[in-house]
Amino acid sequence: MNIDITKEELLKKFGLNVKIARMKKGLTQEQLADLMNIHLTYIARIETGKINMSLGKILELAKFLNVDINKLLFIE
Repeated sequence: MNIDITKEELLKKFGLNVKIARMKKGLTQEQLADLMNIHLTYIARIETGKINMSLGKILELAKFLNVDINKLLFIE
């Protein structure tokens, strides 16, 4: 991992990983939000890199997407 990455770049890459995993699962943002019992805008903010999720929430998200947490956290 590049240690010179900025927080903003990290959040955007994580958000892109979430979006890809969600789409592979065939879910809309709204469907994922409903499954997780959270507001739609929260998912949108994750995917656009505008929110810094806690590790616990990332784990929960990985479980709902049925994806290895490492796939969400993988940053080149």
